[in-house]
Amino acid sequence: MRTTVDITDEQRARLLELAARRGEKGFSRLVQEALELYLGGGAERDERVRGALAVLGTLDAATADRLEASTRRLRERWR
Repeated sequence: MRTTVDITDEQRARLLELAARRGEKGFSRLVQEALELYLGGGAERDERVRGALAVLGTLDAATADRLEASTRRLRERWR
């Protein structure tokens, strides 16, 4: 099905470049693949979010404080 989608000049150039590397004249197939990945991953993504939210509040206060302090120390070392 044909439709109109607004994209930036940079996005168009990058899509054309990728399509050319794949030996394709246009970038319709690339857009179709991207849409399938985005739309197909929705259920998986939602399940991961539900799983992550399910663990909220499962740590006692002392454990949560130690984890937070440890995370802060690690982040300070990254800089």
